Amino acid sequence: MSFISGGAQFGQPSRGAGLLFGLRVDAICMAEALERCRQALETRRTLLVGVLNAAKIVSLQKNGELRNAILDCNMLLADGQAVVWASRVLGHKLPERVAGIDLFQELLGLADRDHRRIYLLGATPHVLDSLLVEISRRWPGAEIVGSQDGYYTEDQAEAVAERIRNARPDMLFLGMPSPKKEIFLRRFQDHLGVPILHGVGGSFDVLAGLTRRAPVLWQRMGLEWAYRLLQEPRRLWKRYLTTNTAFVTLTLREVFRPSAELQRMPTSDRTGPSGQPLSP
Repeated sequence: MSFISGGAQFGQPSRGAGLLFGLRVDAICMAEALERCRQALETRRTLLVGVLNAAKIVSLQKNGELRNAILDCNMLLADGQAVVWASRVLGHKLPERVAGIDLFQELLGLADRDHRRIYLLGATPHVLDSLLVEISRRWPGAEIVGSQDGYYTEDQAEAVAERIRNARPDMLFLGMPSPKKEIFLRRFQDHLGVPILHGVGGSFDVLAGLTRRAPVLWQRMGLEWAYRLLQEPRRLWKRYLTTNTAFVTLTLREVFRPSAELQRMPTSDRTGPSGQPLSP
């Protein structure tokens, strides 16, 4: 039985993970995730990468746009250590955490070696400028064919997507928060013509040197959220308290009453601001 996420391609089934919180999470390690990315690049077929952490699992319970975007992913990975731990509690063990930022850096390494074309979307202009310098320094073989900060309006989103399409990148990385990045990808993925689509959240800030990532020991203990909290306590304490409590509650509920496979919720269609369907 295949347990790859909905819409997965290339015909390579994952080791079965079963349903987690009603989602088919890919039970693969980093090497397997990278191999799928290489196949997508070779065939020029779209691979929409989704990453799951505790906060996102809580949010998609009520956010239809986010839920639909996650269900559209071709490869759905456990970004948070809490998701891996929950998989063990629920009897559907995932082999390891595949963090979005780690996959981002591995893909930049692949782009460096194979001289692949990349496009960066998100963050502030200042962070983006710093990131461009850092990528050029650490991965000089990667060809940056375009970049755009994340402070565009909804009415400008279609024009942003058109610029990305015209740049013909091999990989598109989105440094934007959820659910903005997921909604953008769900809306435009068929229009962009980009093989690798990966929303990396705050990874732009980390690689640009604005935010420090937790030490490896903290990561292994599943305490990256606590490390971030120490850096921004006033802004983050309430969010983490609410989210972590809700995730523990959801996990306990899954122990006694496992969720059926999630279905898409009614939302607006993937159309441009004019209301017309996007051209292929």
